[in-house]
Amino acid sequence: MHRSDLRFILFAFSLIITQFSFGQDWPQFRGPHGNGHADAMKLPTQWSESENVDWKTELPGRGWSSPVISNNQVWMTSAIETENGPVELIAICVDKTSGQIQHQVSLFKLDKDEKIHVLNSYASPTPVISADRVFCHFGNYGTACLNLKSGMVIWKTNRFHYDTQDNGPGASPVVWKNLLFFNCDGRDVQFAVALEQKTGKVVWKVERSGKLHDNKDFQKSYCTPAILQTEGVEQLVSPAADWVYSYDPKTGRELWKVNYGQLGFSTVPKPVFHGGTAFILTSYMKSKLLAIDCLATKKQSSGSTTATIKWTSSSNMPQKPSLLVIEQNLYAINDKGILTCLRTDTGKTIFQHRIRGNFSASPIYAGGHLYFCDQSGETTVLKHGNQYQQVAKNQLDGKLMASPAVADGSIFLRTDQAIYRIGQE
Repeated sequence: MHRSDLRFILFAFSLIITQFSFGQDWPQFRGPHGNGHADAMKLPTQWSESENVDWKTELPGRGWSSPVISNNQVWMTSAIETENGPVELIAICVDKTSGQIQHQVSLFKLDKDEKIHVLNSYASPTPVISADRVFCHFGNYGTACLNLKSGMVIWKTNRFHYDTQDNGPGASPVVWKNLLFFNCDGRDVQFAVALEQKTGKVVWKVERSGKLHDNKDFQKSYCTPAILQTEGVEQLVSPAADWVYSYDPKTGRELWKVNYGQLGFSTVPKPVFHGGTAFILTSYMKSKLLAIDCLATKKQSSGSTTATIKWTSSSNMPQKPSLLVIEQNLYAINDKGILTCLRTDTGKTIFQHRIRGNFSASPIYAGGHLYFCDQSGETTVLKHGNQYQQVAKNQLDGKLMASPAVADGSIFLRTDQAIYRIGQE
């Protein structure tokens, strides 16, 4: 073999490795698989304001929505607040390579008397990208569809109203085939809805069927649904107050529902799956983790269908951060920084460790490392395994409320002030 041929083969091989090492897109909350897993085989583990920052871009307004990425575009939402005037809800697109703002699109305006929780923002739901469109959702404030390339608005709707008890929006939308799903769980009404991506028309809308607590303050929820695809079965798993539901994503037909077995409301963490098991967190009052076999269902005397609860755990479970499942390990970081690692099959605790800080963002996993971002702007990097193994702690200015995104071997972190691209060491 000629040396030139060998060089060509090595070059081609390196391109293949690069392609499989770096996931190019991060199209939705928690990434391409919706579970916090990045396809990148290696990500940076150390950074600061002056170290391994490819670029930093100050952002207009305030928002906790996570970045979503397609090709060379990074999309987020934000809210521009004025002291006495209305709140302007916007979509922002920055160039992935340079960090320069490409688009800033005004979508909705709110009266100033719209109140939100002190830990929330008017722009907390994460957008979702599907083909050539990006969908920006602001809960009961409205939903908009934009052309991904030009940023032009294709359609908008604000027809879905529900009482969030002055807490603001939380649930992000998800896509499946030609549909866009989101939950609408307020103090007054509770339902899930599917829109046609092309037009924004309602394909189905289903009211929650489970009996709720008499106190209306305990009937609301802020949870992002998730699509389960296993053994030829497709389900839209949709947690709400007191119950988690499974729907046929095509029709909205209820497949099963499971009661939490205790008071559970203001549910936030997105479901994650391991095989046919869904892991659900109930959030408030005391958060409980349910491991539900979505394929083991049975009819009840009432006529409804329930699924089998395999095990539960109530020890230091999160109210806001979502879970990570890696092989047989399930990682749960609660709001006060207590990390618990459990076995997915039994719920048995493998280890528990307190990490300094308060947590709202959901963690990510890539190349054997776990990344946990706290509200003070610090990210703790750990090795995956059966014991606590800290790799690094990395501090940025500002607050980290949004969950990280990954593309091209880089981490994209959004604080309350700016978005960063963190590159390789």
